[in-house]
Amino acid sequence: MSTTMDEEIKRWTARRKSALVLEIIQGKTTVAEASRQYDIPPSEIENWVEYGKRGMENALRAKPEDVCEQYERQLKELQEAYGEAMLELRARKKFVSSPVKWTFQK
Repeated sequence: MSTTMDEEIKRWTARRKSALVLEIIQGKTTVAEASRQYDIPPSEIENWVEYGKRGMENALRAKPEDVCEQYERQLKELQEAYGEAMLELRARKKFVSSPVKWTFQK
């Protein structure tokens, strides 16, 4: 690890996260090694790597999306997924509380 990463880290700033992600991408360390060394769950480090890749992809586009546009698009997708899940939940509740008993023949 780099000398700036060796000292005990109290707060993971964007700069520190990006340095670690870069080391992982360059193959200098792995998610598992970083997880053990810094006592951070592997899933959290994997999220940082994924966010880094998305940011890099966006930065290299001919017309990069504004960060606000990215969040708005992501929010819209999540709201749609939430709406679908709520509809399915309501349908299941209605089915379970229905007085009609369904029987299936083999």
